[in-house]
Amino acid sequence: MGLFGTVAVVYGVPAGLGGLGIQSANAISDWAMVADRVIAIGPGRIEGCVQAANVQWVLAHGGLPPVFTRYTWLRWLHGRRQFLTDQATGNKVVGALKTARPDIVYAFTQVALEPLSWANQKRILPILESPNGHIQNFRDVYIQETLRFGGKHYLGHPSTQMVKRVKAEYSLAKIIRVSSEWAKTSIIKNGVNANKIIVICQRPTAEGYSPALERLPEIGPLRVCFVGSLDLRKGFVYLLRAIRQFGASRITLRLVGGTVDRFTRRLLMLERQGIQVELTPGDPKEALRWAELFVLPTLEDGSPFALIEAMATGVPSVVTDACGNSPLVRHGETGWIIPAGDVSALAAVLEKAWERRGELRTMGEAARRTWEELSANYKNDLISSFEQLASISKACRLG
Repeated sequence: MGLFGTVAVVYGVPAGLGGLGIQSANAISDWAMVADRVIAIGPGRIEGCVQAANVQWVLAHGGLPPVFTRYTWLRWLHGRRQFLTDQATGNKVVGALKTARPDIVYAFTQVALEPLSWANQKRILPILESPNGHIQNFRDVYIQETLRFGGKHYLGHPSTQMVKRVKAEYSLAKIIRVSSEWAKTSIIKNGVNANKIIVICQRPTAEGYSPALERLPEIGPLRVCFVGSLDLRKGFVYLLRAIRQFGASRITLRLVGGTVDRFTRRLLMLERQGIQVELTPGDPKEALRWAELFVLPTLEDGSPFALIEAMATGVPSVVTDACGNSPLVRHGETGWIIPAGDVSALAAVLEKAWERRGELRTMGEAARRTWEELSANYKNDLISSFEQLASISKACRLG
């Protein structure tokens, strides 16, 4: 008998695909450990993802017909497309919930509005998972960075309609699960009741990530790796500018990830001039094994898995104070933590890494041990967190 009965997990991207997909898969796997039955309602999963026997998969996805994304004004408005897709998914999920009859509806932001509304009507406990900080902060970062680097109007995701939608989800949820204290603080600062929010750290997923069997010699330019979408929120421009300030000839950079629109493609072409940059979209494992240093200069991130993967690979990391899981980095021992959006601070850390190049391998080994400890303790920590959640859930029902 689990801590919970039947839990419906509502998600908006294929489980296991990308950062948000990994987060969806983690939620489904975690609930499978503590609930009698889990009904996963969303766009499905990648092959081999989540093998728990008590998970039932129900497909529900509201994708737009290709004609709308290719031949109408929607092809320019990614934010509007995402809003319409998530709204349609939310509506389809409600039909599946009527059949499932769960005890708890646990839904991810963006696709949660209709499921949480239905749960409230049926007096079923509605729980929201927020992968990042407050949605308004999420949008504000994109607007700010678009203007800073020469754009005019931000037309991407999240749109103003999406901000309104997610704010309504915050209101409908009895409990909001976040993955870090940073994300909790962001949401509280924007007006959400702190008593609603519970922090449950992400599963330290890093399947297949391990240190290189043979390390490359520490000669020539410093080998630096970035993993993530090359969008403005991830701060890749700050990394390129810091490298130029530090000395472009002293670093070789591998960027693992693709640009998201024409604006970021043009920006990347402009900012990479004079820098030794290799673009390697796809699986980051080999790039991380090649690297001496991992850098994630994010401006807003609830709990990025790229940091976990770098630690598992045995690479020291540079992250910002806007990275939710930055507390996993021991400053000066397994990496460095710097202020977000600060080119000079990042250039200074690159200088420190250069000066301590002979120690980077030892720092990476310490990061790997930290990841191993996280993995070993995760199940007990998760059960403890869900016991706390069960107590909060009981109080919500009684209230």
